[in-house]
Amino acid sequence: MEVGLKIKDYLNNNGISQAYIARETNIPIPKLNLALNGNRKLTFEEYELICGALDLNTDFFLKPRKQKISD
Repeated sequence: MEVGLKIKDYLNNNGISQAYIARETNIPIPKLNLALNGNRKLTFEEYELICGALDLNTDFFLKPRKQKISD
């Protein structure tokens, strides 16, 4: 599952709105919504800001991979 979708699930499960995250991070709602629905990739800076707004470590939504990404 993509990181944006994991974040969206976390927000939904914890009653946190995308509007709140947008306010806390200054990421425009349309841009945030696209990322959380898997239609654009988050930048690492955006990811850090979201984790900061949620008071979570940056490894919370990430798991190590053992396979290479194919071209």
